[in-house]
Amino acid sequence: MKIVVLIARILLGLAFVVFGLDKLVHFFPVPPQQPGVAGEFSHAMMTSHYMAVVGVFEFTGGLLLLIGRFVPLGLCLLAPVIVNILTFDILMMPSALTIGLVVLLLWLLIFYRERSAFAGIFRAKAA
Repeated sequence: MKIVVLIARILLGLAFVVFGLDKLVHFFPVPPQQPGVAGEFSHAMMTSHYMAVVGVFEFTGGLLLLIGRFVPLGLCLLAPVIVNILTFDILMMPSALTIGLVVLLLWLLIFYRERSAFAGIFRAKAA
């Protein structure tokens, strides 16, 4: 299980570092705009520079996973990004849902390994 989590941490970290950095410096070619609401939403997020902010969170969270220090903090930074990926995929682009589910699975594997770091936030009352 330790090796599986290590592989998940490296894969997820690499993915978020690469795609987070791409949101900041644009080294991948820009794909054609998606049709319908998904395209309008993506266009609004890009022109408002909202995706640059998301890119900073993706890059930072991914880097923390790759380095292996502060992994729980990296998971916390990536959690809302993953929720947004899944929400976008479910509501606007169901054909891309597989990628979001794979990302979620990798995140859950790492979270399960690091669950003791989050024990305090799942208590009903503070100590």
